[in-house]
Amino acid sequence: MQNFDWKKLQNGSDIRGVAIAGVPNEEVNLTPEIANILGKSFATWLAHRLNKSGSELTISVGRDSRLSGAELMQAVIAGLGFCGANLYDFAMASTPAMFMSTITEGFNCDGAIMLTASHLPFNRNGLKFFTPQGGLDKQEISEILAIAANSKSTDTVPSTQGKVTECDFISVYANQFVTKIREAVNHPENYEQPLKGLKIIVDAGNGAGGFYAAKVLQPLGADTTGSQFLEPDGTFPNHVPNPEDKAAMASICEAVVKHQADFGIIFDTDVDRSAAVDSRGNELNRNRLIALISAIILQEHPHSTIVTDSITSDGLTKFIEQDLKGTHHRFKRGYKNVINESIRLNQTGQESWLAIETSGHGALKENYFLDDGAYLVSKLLMELAKSKLSGKSITDLIFNLQEPCESEEFRIKIKTQNFKEIGDRVIAELQTYATSQSDWQVVPNNYEGVRVSCQADGEKGWFLLRLSLHDPVMPLNIESNCQGGVLQIARRLIVFLQSCQAIASLDISAITIG
Repeated sequence: MQNFDWKKLQNGSDIRGVAIAGVPNEEVNLTPEIANILGKSFATWLAHRLNKSGSELTISVGRDSRLSGAELMQAVIAGLGFCGANLYDFAMASTPAMFMSTITEGFNCDGAIMLTASHLPFNRNGLKFFTPQGGLDKQEISEILAIAANSKSTDTVPSTQGKVTECDFISVYANQFVTKIREAVNHPENYEQPLKGLKIIVDAGNGAGGFYAAKVLQPLGADTTGSQFLEPDGTFPNHVPNPEDKAAMASICEAVVKHQADFGIIFDTDVDRSAAVDSRGNELNRNRLIALISAIILQEHPHSTIVTDSITSDGLTKFIEQDLKGTHHRFKRGYKNVINESIRLNQTGQESWLAIETSGHGALKENYFLDDGAYLVSKLLMELAKSKLSGKSITDLIFNLQEPCESEEFRIKIKTQNFKEIGDRVIAELQTYATSQSDWQVVPNNYEGVRVSCQADGEKGWFLLRLSLHDPVMPLNIESNCQGGVLQIARRLIVFLQSCQAIASLDISAITIG
């Protein structure tokens, strides 16, 4: 392992790599040997952090449905056990469940590891780490990788091997939702089954979220007929397990309409993200999902602040601030960014109970600011049941939400290695250019890239150009309240980009304007 580049495994606050060979130009760099060393390194890091010996640690390990998951998980367990840690083998689990194992009575693990690569292709895998304080941050991942880089493959067998206990923790975790929903709805006639009479369809995308239908919805009395792709299958044969994927959303919408369901739920692979569908087959994701959960949270915590990522619509801001009487605080993309910003606001005295990305990552203060897709939809189901009791529809809550006529995202590739420098230069030039346009206005208090309000006839919208957190890409989001408005804004931006000094480093072919 002397020449192995451990830093390449870091993806912000996660570890991700290629675990299965066969995809062109994707060399395997997350092997069982690497996973074993990462297990040892986490145990070493955690023991030092807690000032404990390895044998005093209790650590849980779980995985999603990926093909490489079982083998890599056993390697991680072996690495942790090498350090003497006492281990829980949860087998199939969800990312949020792994965190919950650190604070659930009877377990109270010192740390937890989830093997997942979220919605990435079948050949990828990764590790997410938790302590009772939450998910590890970027710096802490760097520390673990530094320990791994200095490890020796010639380590001798320890005198004390950690004990491994197999446990069905996902049932423990699921029962927490059953209890919460019962208590929140407090059904006057059927306390035990407050969802009785509701047909609710779950689409798990063959990831780890299938448990929600059998272990949460059915005990609560819901009819889950029509639920699909609940069986874990790491080849993901039906659609990408990603609430942002158009084909995935079309699939759950179609299922809701076909089975005349009251509600639809879709999870990503490891259940830290989710989206929903109403009884008419309309998507409740992105701005709609944020509006719906904001309406619920602001009923419970009036005048508080909703933190979102940067690409949310102007209509959402108007809805949160004018209709719901809350404050909308846009921040940087990245679920960790919005969560940390909401935490920061609370520390400064500005009340914030919700941090949510358009991707479906939603974290609530009442739930340890954990981005938990199952918790998010459970909050929606509480409201769904209450709405039925009062003879209303849950979507009545977002009746006044103004949505754009058109919305598109284009991804401009940067063709040079110094992509951050090029990206920053383009953004600075665009800021200057936009300021010179009489019908464009740079939006203040923007935390990444440049956001511009477009008020020309035929445009009536906005765009945001930013630099991707990790990749040589500049995402460009455009929204318009006019038919053909995205096209008109895009044409003006192409003229600008073609005049940029850095145009030779940009591939703007993704901006298709017909």
